Amino acid sequence: MNDAIIFRDGPLGVRDNRNKGPQNMANRWLFKEEPTHYSFSQFRGDGKTVWEGVKNPLAQKYLRQIRKGDHVFYYHTGKEKAVVGIARASSDAYPDPKKKDGKTVVVDLEPIRALPQPVTLASIKARAQFKDFALVRLPRLSVMPVTDGQWKEIESMAKK
Repeated sequence: MNDAIIFRDGPLGVRDNRNKGPQNMANRWLFKEEPTHYSFSQFRGDGKTVWEGVKNPLAQKYLRQIRKGDHVFYYHTGKEKAVVGIARASSDAYPDPKKKDGKTVVVDLEPIRALPQPVTLASIKARAQFKDFALVRLPRLSVMPVTDGQWKEIESMAKK
């Protein structure tokens, strides 16, 4: 039985993974990366990557919940501090093959598209509806859930 909890609605609202319903909706996430280490444009050029190196226990908890088809905002950290692209999980999370302890997981990821324009952290913080967003509350976290409402608002902001 899969007892994984998926954080989706509200500040940390709970949705049980077993109750996805007939539409089998994908979950939404935000992954952070330093663009000087692995930029979204490099990721697009590669066409796929294994998302590895996540060490924070809470980020690992979220990474374990990733399922094939889940959508991911790609966020550039460092000087940029902006959501720059959208990707998709091309696998469920699985044990990191480089680690023999079984404590960490990785996920295969493929790029979908760059956003029409980056959505900066400053513009996200300026909107009241993001006050409970993990990106605002837990700025060092590298993998985090994104609610449907947050996702739609960031996509809307990218079009302006």
